Amino acid sequence: MKAAIILATSTLIFGLAACATKPEVVGRSIYNDNCTSCHGKTGRGDGPLAGQLDRPVPDLTIIARENAGVFPMAEVLETIDGYTRRVRYGRTIMPEFGIALQAGPLVKFDSGDGIPTPTPSRMIAIAEYLRSIQR
Repeated sequence: MKAAIILATSTLIFGLAACATKPEVVGRSIYNDNCTSCHGKTGRGDGPLAGQLDRPVPDLTIIARENAGVFPMAEVLETIDGYTRRVRYGRTIMPEFGIALQAGPLVKFDSGDGIPTPTPSRMIAIAEYLRSIQR
């Protein structure tokens, strides 16, 4: 009985540890599937299609540096989603990913304004991944 409790506790602890790293893993996977062709594997704007575009591809590893050392989570989520970007700037090169990333559960997420807002977990995952690659 004691061994079963220890095994169950160990499984729970390792399972929780796996969940703690899951958003970054999910975010990296989403990034690899959708962003590397332009932004490159390291996020520096050097993907295989970057040279074929009519403007430079942004370096995603310096987002925080360009914002006085603060990662602007809400703006990054808006850019990934694409809806407000299209409304503000008209046609852009970067496709809208909002619809594809809205699949899955919504979670209450505070992007920095103090207001927990229902946000697609996949969008949070990729934004958190981008935060993790800042130089």
